[in-house]
Amino acid sequence: MSGKPTEKEDVPEDVREIRPAGPENMENPPEEWDEVDEESDESFPASDPPGNY
Repeated sequence: MSGKPTEKEDVPEDVREIRPAGPENMENPPEEWDEVDEESDESFPASDPPGNY
């Protein structure tokens, strides 16, 4: 991945969009959010280690 934003028409319809990490980008954010939640959310997919590893 280049990290560069793509035009919507450049992305095939069958490709799901992955949202940026953080509760501000969630449709239904949790009432409480801590450092562990943040690291878990940033380490998607689960095979990626947390950012502070």
